Amino acid sequence: MSNLSETNLNSVPSSERLHIGFFGCRNAGKSSLVNAVTGQELAVVSEVRGTTTDPVSKAMELLPLGPVVITDTPGFDDEGGLGEMRVRKTKQTLSRTDIAVLVIDASKGPNAADRQLAGMFKERRIPFIIAYNKSDLATGSSDDIASDDRLDADGRIFVSALTGFNIKELKELIGSFAPKELKTRRIAADLIAPGDTVALVCPIDESAPKGRLILPQQQTIRDILDAGSLALVTKETELARLLGSLKEPPALVITDSQAIAFVSKTVPDEVPLTTFSILLARYKGFLETAVAGIAAARGLKTDDRVLMAEGCTHHRQCNDIGAVKLPRLLNTYTGARLSYSYCSGMEFPEDLSEYSIVVHCGACMNTDRDVLDRMERAVSQGVPFTNYGITIAQATGTLERCLRPIPEIHALLG
Repeated sequence: MSNLSETNLNSVPSSERLHIGFFGCRNAGKSSLVNAVTGQELAVVSEVRGTTTDPVSKAMELLPLGPVVITDTPGFDDEGGLGEMRVRKTKQTLSRTDIAVLVIDASKGPNAADRQLAGMFKERRIPFIIAYNKSDLATGSSDDIASDDRLDADGRIFVSALTGFNIKELKELIGSFAPKELKTRRIAADLIAPGDTVALVCPIDESAPKGRLILPQQQTIRDILDAGSLALVTKETELARLLGSLKEPPALVITDSQAIAFVSKTVPDEVPLTTFSILLARYKGFLETAVAGIAAARGLKTDDRVLMAEGCTHHRQCNDIGAVKLPRLLNTYTGARLSYSYCSGMEFPEDLSEYSIVVHCGACMNTDRDVLDRMERAVSQGVPFTNYGITIAQATGTLERCLRPIPEIHALLG
C-alpha cells in the first residue's frame, strides 16, 4: 500500500463531486459572480465582452455544499467562428453539470440566448437557478423583471457580484438543490460481508501510472475497508502465491480487465471473480446497458465503424488499450476488419448514427450524469453502448463468470 499517495487517497475525485455550472451571455457578470461565490479569483474578469474563452473549472470545498467543481463558461451569445467553438464547449459542459446557474444582467433582462439555455437545462433535466446579477444597476422592480422573463426556473435570486448583495443567499439556494443523500450504490461492499477477505489484482506494467494505483482501484479498496473487510492487493504474477497462503479462499477476487484471461485460470472456478471495470459500470449505473450492448459485437462485420471513447485525455502509448489492444482483440473476436474512431475528454459526438457500437472506457473520470448522458445518447439513436472491460471479458470468454457475483445482471445472459 506504500505506493498510494496520500493526496490521491484523501482527495475527493472530480467524478464524485457536485458539478455547478455558471452559464449566460457575454458581460452578464458570470466570472465576477463565480469569483464572489467561491471567494477566489477563479475566473479572469474584464469589461471586455467574451473574456472567458473556454470553460474554466475548479475543484474546491464550498460551504454549505462540501466538495464541488465550479465551472465558468464562455458567453452563450458569442459570435463568429471562434464564438461558435466556444458555444460548442459550453454545450459540452452541460453533460456533466448537476446544478446550473443562469446569470442574467438584471439591468437588461433575459434575451433569446438566455431562453435557449433555459430550454437546454429543461431538456437535460438539469435543475437551474436564475441569478439576476448587477441588481444594483437595475431600474425596474425585481418583481417586474422576474415576472417578465417567462423562464420557468427552479429558483430565482437577485444578486450583485460587485457589492456582495445576496451572495451568501445564492450559495444557500444552490445548496438546496444538492442531493440530500449520498449515492447509495456501492462498488463492492454490498457483495461481501464484514470480515471477508477480498483479493485485488493490480498489474504493474508499462501502462500503469508511476507511484500510484489508478482511481477505480483506489475507490474499490476504500469501499472494501468501509465494509469492514480485508483488502489484499497483489500483481497477477503473485496471485497464485497469495491464494496459496490463505487458510480460506477469498470471498471475492477483483482484477484489472487486461489480466482477466490469466487470472480466471489462476482463481478456482468456485471462487467469485469479477473486474474493476464491471464493478465501476454497476456503480455508475450503466452495467445492464453495457452487458446488453456487448451482444452486438458478435454481429460486427468488416468496415463496421466502432467508436472508442475515453473520459479523460492522456498520452497514447505504443501498446495503448483503446488504440491498440482492444481493436486487435475485437478484430480477432469478430473475425472482421473493423474501422475505428476515437474521442476523449469532453469530446463526444452528438450524432452517433455512423457507428455500429460505442465502446467506452471505465468512465472513472466521468461523472454519473456525464456517462449516463453519453449512454442515453447512444441508446436513443439505436447504437449499442458498452465499455472496455466488458468487451475484454466477452472477447476472452470470461464475461459469464465475471457477472456471477452480480446475480441480477448475470440473469440477463439467459
